[in-house]
Amino acid sequence: MAENNKDKKASPWRSLQLGLTVIFGIVVYAYGFQITKVDLEDLRSERRQESLTRVMRALAKPEIFAYDQQEEIVNSPVYVTCPASGAPTLPEPDKNGPYLVISPSCAEPGETVQVEGFNFAPNVSGPLRFVPGSDPANVVTLGRDNVETDAAGHFIFELTLPKRPSADIQYIRATLKQNVGAPHLTQTAKDTWEKIVETVFLALLATTFGTFLAIPLSFIAARNLMKPVRSPLASIAFSLLGWPLGMGIGYLIVRWVERLGDPFTGNIFINLVSVIIAPIILIYGLRWALPQEETSKPSVSLQIGRWAVIFVVTLVGFYGLFQLAALAKNLGQGIMASKGWFAFLGNFLFQSGDIVGIITPALGGLAAGGTLSSFMGKVGQRATEKLSPTNVKLFNIVFATLAGMTVFGLLGQLVEWLYQVGNPLYTLWGPATAGGILGLTLALLTKPKATLPTGLVIYYITRTFLNGLRSIEALVMAIVFVIAVGIGPFAGMMALGLHTIVSLAKLYSEQVESIMAGPLEAIQATGANRLQTIVYAVIPQIIPPYISYTMYRWDINVRMSTIIGFVGGGGIGFLLQQNINLLNYRAASAQMFAIAIVVASMDYISSVLREKYV
Repeated sequence: MAENNKDKKASPWRSLQLGLTVIFGIVVYAYGFQITKVDLEDLRSERRQESLTRVMRALAKPEIFAYDQQEEIVNSPVYVTCPASGAPTLPEPDKNGPYLVISPSCAEPGETVQVEGFNFAPNVSGPLRFVPGSDPANVVTLGRDNVETDAAGHFIFELTLPKRPSADIQYIRATLKQNVGAPHLTQTAKDTWEKIVETVFLALLATTFGTFLAIPLSFIAARNLMKPVRSPLASIAFSLLGWPLGMGIGYLIVRWVERLGDPFTGNIFINLVSVIIAPIILIYGLRWALPQEETSKPSVSLQIGRWAVIFVVTLVGFYGLFQLAALAKNLGQGIMASKGWFAFLGNFLFQSGDIVGIITPALGGLAAGGTLSSFMGKVGQRATEKLSPTNVKLFNIVFATLAGMTVFGLLGQLVEWLYQVGNPLYTLWGPATAGGILGLTLALLTKPKATLPTGLVIYYITRTFLNGLRSIEALVMAIVFVIAVGIGPFAGMMALGLHTIVSLAKLYSEQVESIMAGPLEAIQATGANRLQTIVYAVIPQIIPPYISYTMYRWDINVRMSTIIGFVGGGGIGFLLQQNINLLNYRAASAQMFAIAIVVASMDYISSVLREKYV
């Protein structure tokens, strides 16, 4: 009973809350109407309704098929205004063919005359125009009226004369077009087919390259995988110092290897032999230097020898990559020179070789940076474990300060490159000093052998980077890449590829975060390292959604490519923008029709694939 009384007492307050909520919602939407300028007055205007009807009718008739047309052009004289002597007597038209009868034969500007057509082809249409001047062949015409004949080839139309008075005779022209022959594809349809194919493959390449790069990013952007990762400060400082040092050394060494192979890049035979032998040397060298089992601990000299062999065979591997790039470019040039049906394969080989040649030094720098960072991180870990707390504290102070100076100094150089400040105090020494102070403070506040959440730091940096890039629309990215590589589908592919990387990395990482923890714990209980945990516990759970997300992203890229074409990013969007700007709505309708067919087809194909494999 008491509860019922309480509800009754509370009900007026709840009613008041509901009423205030409704009033607030009305006020919000009312202000939204004001901001968005909702006004149906223009929609009711006759001029806008006429324009809307014309555009909708044009969009409903995509310019895909057309007939060859035969024109019947008839000019009939008229006076605007009437001569002082009264209505003139005009010569009788030739009634053996199509002809026009205008009544009256003269009128004032703005008045209406009746135009009647005879002997035209049945059920044909065309424009009826006023031709100013005394020359019946004048190409300048006025008006936008159209007429259509009946089954007897006859029409009647009330035409309003324009305000073009003249003492000379002027003309009214009927141009009726008759379809002849069988229908055929229009040039618009052919151009649309070419561009829609370009759009599909633009989206395919962007999705493919974006997926390859998004997958590794998704693992370091997954909180559940990165949260357990912790490292002592000395290991972090050494790793940070190892990255730029290793990348710089690795890049220079790989470029030196490239220069060693430059004299042989034009010889296909040497390219081929190098491509065959280099992997063999690399495989056998690594097998010897990294044995799977050892019966006894190797000596120091043997370990040094193994590291030397690893270094040498790695250089041989990079030499093989450069020779592979040269071989692909040489073969591609040969195939393109033949100009046969498979010339596109030659272009593919040449461009692929060029890509390999460009990215190999960068890969060398990344590999060296990662290797040296890992090695130095283990040194820092070992030092933390072996040294006394006092020595570890001193160790942390020195190297954390040095690491902070290095990282912030490099960031300062990036700021200098972007903003061209020109003052080293602000772009080098200032940031380096601030980084050193930050590293020193961190070392003083951290316990000597305490571990820090490096995984979470990497996670937050990665997610912030992905969110920042994802907030930039592909349209803006396309503008930047158009400046970098020129107008065309390549710029569009790069823009969509970058947007695909950051979008898929976010979706993938969220999927990794939602996996079941049981398999993860079971694999870790066996003593598996992080790579083995990801391979055997994470990947099997994420393959189905990864496939689904990737196919959906391809669908998105097809639709987005229609937009980036507006800024020169290639694809069918370029044609669509062009026809809309030219008010050629029938051609624009053909492009929209093609986009709809492709999107619907891809949706059907992806649903079949998901049903079969996901």
